[in-house]
Amino acid sequence: MAARESLVDEALRDIFHMTSSRGTWEGHWEEVAQRVFPEQSGTFSPNAETTPGAKNTSQQIDATAAVALGRFAAVVDSLLTPRTQKWHKLTALDETLRKRRDVQLWFDSVATLMFRYRYAPDANFPGSNSGVYTSLGAFGNGPLFVDALAGAPGVRYRAIPLGEIYFGENHQGVIDKAVRKFRMNARQLAQKFPKVELPYQVAQSNDDNVKFVCYHYVSPNIDRDPQRKDFRGARYRSLYILEMGRVLLDQGGYRSWPYPTARDTRAPGEIYGRGPAMRVLPAIKTLDEEKKTILKQGHRTVDPILLAHDDGVVDALSLRPGAIIAGGVSDQGKLLVQPLPVGDIRVGRDMLADERQIINDEFLVSLFQILTQTPTMTATEVLERVREKGILLAPTVGRQQSEYLGRLINRELDVLSRQGLLPAPPPELIEAGGEFTVIYDSPMSRAQRAEEASGLLRSIESVASVVQLTQDPSPFDWYDWDTIVPELSEIQAVPAHWLRGPTDVAARRGERNQKAEMQQMIDAAPALSGALKSVQAAGK
Repeated sequence: MAARESLVDEALRDIFHMTSSRGTWEGHWEEVAQRVFPEQSGTFSPNAETTPGAKNTSQQIDATAAVALGRFAAVVDSLLTPRTQKWHKLTALDETLRKRRDVQLWFDSVATLMFRYRYAPDANFPGSNSGVYTSLGAFGNGPLFVDALAGAPGVRYRAIPLGEIYFGENHQGVIDKAVRKFRMNARQLAQKFPKVELPYQVAQSNDDNVKFVCYHYVSPNIDRDPQRKDFRGARYRSLYILEMGRVLLDQGGYRSWPYPTARDTRAPGEIYGRGPAMRVLPAIKTLDEEKKTILKQGHRTVDPILLAHDDGVVDALSLRPGAIIAGGVSDQGKLLVQPLPVGDIRVGRDMLADERQIINDEFLVSLFQILTQTPTMTATEVLERVREKGILLAPTVGRQQSEYLGRLINRELDVLSRQGLLPAPPPELIEAGGEFTVIYDSPMSRAQRAEEASGLLRSIESVASVVQLTQDPSPFDWYDWDTIVPELSEIQAVPAHWLRGPTDVAARRGERNQKAEMQQMIDAAPALSGALKSVQAAGK
């Protein structure tokens, strides 16, 4: 009992430090949430408890940033983790093992299983993953919790609101500590932790609206015994703690990191990332102020202020349609009532457009308007555009492959392996320690390779000009078309089943060569016949 109390006290001290040391961040995030992501507004203080269904858009004047945030999440999702295709593969780290067909077939089967469980209806990956990217765009951090599915084989995903979770890094800048602060009512606590004796005040509560603060504390297991198969042999220690009564609800461990987190750019010495919305917050605030001015200006233009000469002639003005205003003009027809001049509303619209362009650029919206705005581009021009996108997008989304997706895939493999859902690996792979690497095959990865395809086409165009000038086709002999065509098709996302395999290609070439030889024989037949006749005539 004393050991459990000491464990809880130690964890709560660390939890207090982690939850009380990021006030500056929380103020910044709250300002962003009010203007860009109002669903998260009010969740960033240590004692935050929002009211379900409450209005939270009172600080929003212009919705450009909020709309752009949704599109940013869709863009990153389609670039990195499109649900319509397999966006990664697995392969052996050892070059020799990569060439073994049985090893590669095993990795292919494992990748297929991963996608099957990842996109299963109960897994909730697509929605949670989208939530990660939305949080990344707004706040620069997108936490995800990955664990085994309860009651059935599989994996369960849950996007964690940033206001609920706190992180710590190790000496290499890798997240290895997390505290999630959440609330449960008494019934939920009894369901999740049925073997725990809850404090009297909690156990006697029968109101589902009354919730109690809990913590999930995950940290490196400094007392780890690698020989143990239980939680004491895990890399990370896991504690569930009820704040009221300082009760240890559950103790366990994880062999892999359960909170893979996407982070955007970070300043030196900072743990948390800074997202696009934080970088363009000045533009968002400026746009809101400009929108207020434009609205006032528009009101004055549509419903103008009237100026009248105070000479006692015009007693009252009626703005009803068809009304007659006596004294509105002089006996010479000069207007005695005129609207107050207002500014040029077109200038205001131009100012709005400038700020909106900055916001859309930062949220990657502008990049994906290029192809729709110029639909008559040639194939070479399209490749150039894709190459430019790859260059511009690489710093924004490329880092997610290592920190977020890499740890996500490791966690998924661990969960599936512990459930016995993966096939037995080949003996050669076991001897090599089972080391593997991830090959990303997403649109983003192909966009980064678009430079190769674009350079090839530029080179072919240049060589074609030389061939046309010299009438010598030999420069094309430098190109290895059997290598170029499959890889070029892969870069341009041509489905594999649209291409013929090497055996079929070889057979078609053999058939074509045979037909060409027969045609040569047919073409040469008249000449051979004439030569035979000449020989026969000379012999006579």
